[in-house]
Amino acid sequence: MAYTNFTFDDLKNKFGIDNNLKKIFGNIENIKISSFLKELLEINKILPIKTEKAKSEYIIAPILTEIVRKNIETITVYSGEVLDANKKEGLYGECDFILAKNKHTFNVSFPMICVVEAKRGDIDLGIAQCSAQMVGIKFFNEKNKINLKTIYGCVTNANEWKFLKLENNIVFIDEESYYIKELEKILGIFQFIINEYKKNEKDN
Repeated sequence: MAYTNFTFDDLKNKFGIDNNLKKIFGNIENIKISSFLKELLEINKILPIKTEKAKSEYIIAPILTEIVRKNIETITVYSGEVLDANKKEGLYGECDFILAKNKHTFNVSFPMICVVEAKRGDIDLGIAQCSAQMVGIKFFNEKNKINLKTIYGCVTNANEWKFLKLENNIVFIDEESYYIKELEKILGIFQFIINEYKKNEKDN
């Protein structure tokens, strides 16, 4: 079994992970879109963005790169990396994107956030996969003696963005979805998450 094959029943039966619909974020401060990202997305609009690969390269990746650019000493992004958390239990497979602590390593060494591109554009299909990857991050970090109590995830089809949070063996699925027209809000949510990690790191 790989991340893509997991259902919520599998997560419950194998790892005791429950799920819950909940409003995750309150008042989030929007982050202004940089002129570079705005120009890049405008240029990319003229391209035939029809396939999942095109959406990943021309919309999702630039947005995640913008997040990294604003937090260059804190995080980095990996694309298409295999996360081997526990192969025996099926927590193994390629991840679309992983935002990790920037430890200046070639390999993923401190994953924090996974971003799943929804297959066939269906957000609901990606939620269980994203949840499995979040559980994978939990196992991976525990195996490497990394203490991270809360893990976040996001499922997107480049237009719609749905956020998740794994905490105390419960995957909280945000009741709200955010859309590309609300890009400043989406950037704000990612920044909020990163700020939470920074705060927790200082507290520990």
